[in-house]
Amino acid sequence: MEWENSRESTNVEDQRGSSGGGGLGIPIGGGTGGLGIGVILILALIGYFTGIDPRILIGGAQILVGNGAGNTSSYSAPAPAPTPTAMQPQQSAQNDLMRHFVAVILGQTEDVWSQVLPAQKGVAYTAPKLVLYSGSTRSGCGTAQSAMGPFYCPNDKKVYLDMAFFNDMRDKYGGGGDFAYAYVIAHEIGHHVQDLLGILDKADAAKQNMSRTQANAVSVRIELMADCLAGVWAANADQKWHILDPGDVEKAMATASAIGDDRLQTAAKGYAVPDSFTHGSSALRQQWLTTGLKSGQVDSCNTFAQ
Repeated sequence: MEWENSRESTNVEDQRGSSGGGGLGIPIGGGTGGLGIGVILILALIGYFTGIDPRILIGGAQILVGNGAGNTSSYSAPAPAPTPTAMQPQQSAQNDLMRHFVAVILGQTEDVWSQVLPAQKGVAYTAPKLVLYSGSTRSGCGTAQSAMGPFYCPNDKKVYLDMAFFNDMRDKYGGGGDFAYAYVIAHEIGHHVQDLLGILDKADAAKQNMSRTQANAVSVRIELMADCLAGVWAANADQKWHILDPGDVEKAMATASAIGDDRLQTAAKGYAVPDSFTHGSSALRQQWLTTGLKSGQVDSCNTFAQ
């Protein structure tokens, strides 16, 4: 992927190594995204009997409570990134390069969507912030933890990313490569585009009167649309800067396949339960990313019309 000659975004908030996480950072009772003490105790007991770190269960539950739309993109847990004070010089240099990469890709999304969204949908684009953190931090949707993977929080209009997830893409999911990493960032920005178009609010409202299975189906359509919007960004960015090299699309497709619900569930449990899917199957994730890449048009991403 050709990305080095583009500008960096100024909308990156680097919280790595800060004390913003503040332990668990769980508000007790009341307030948006807060969990009652009873829920926390139950989750702690589940963690005790299953061997799962209770902080992961609590953090994940709080994200769900704080963001009822279910539009966060979460994956399997990557290994926590070392804090800057614990990094070796080589690790620090690698993280500086990856931070530069993230800032450039974010800048490209800003430049593309500030043109495409008004031109295609008559909606002005306001750029979100992207928060880099290690381990955990606070978000407008509750505690952000690396175990949740990258996600977009509509409450504070920010994308949260622990860059250790990129290591997981390479080592666990068989993905990796610059364009595959850019696809992940562009997917989260796709949720921000959905937010600007009012789609997340409509989806959230619709879920209030649905069963869990029906609500999951809405979440899948939201996630597949974000995949398609990532493709729309890539198509327009390639037209503008010629960013794509041979093999880039194939690597992104491999990543889309690797993080499909069916692949993840089968790897974890030996079988898949389609009614519980929240992000879409491998085939559908590839299909909708391809749709966006081929069309470059927002209207091609209407997953609710299918």
